Amino acid sequence: MSEIRYLERGATWTALLYGPLFAVLGYLAELVTGATHTVAWILVGLGLAVITAPWIYARRRFLTVKVTSTELWEGRESVPLSKITQVDDVGAPTGARVLGGGWSTPRKYDELPIRLDDDTVVLAWAKDVEALRTALSGT
Repeated sequence: MSEIRYLERGATWTALLYGPLFAVLGYLAELVTGATHTVAWILVGLGLAVITAPWIYARRRFLTVKVTSTELWEGRESVPLSKITQVDDVGAPTGARVLGGGWSTPRKYDELPIRLDDDTVVLAWAKDVEALRTALSGT
């Protein structure tokens, strides 16, 4: 098994708790004001958790960045580290391909131009580009 040098999840499963927590707060607010709708608040909490689960799954699948001792994973795409020749001072040409299968760098992520062994430049992305650069450099 490969050693993980860098890991950045697209989302955490703790976000599933937001809906039920909202429902508990709503129920407690109703307790203070008088009449309570227990079944309705249970359904609201479960409903919010159910619609949050696919969102978390998608973010974890398509926005996870991982660097192991052998590969760089960007969403659905992997690049062997042996193909990466340069990560420092690489200019990003217009129209450079974005790793992970998207048309552009995901929102709220910074891009890191990477030169491959066939002299093409691709755009890697992460929220912490410096940590990604360090992991790719092997230092």
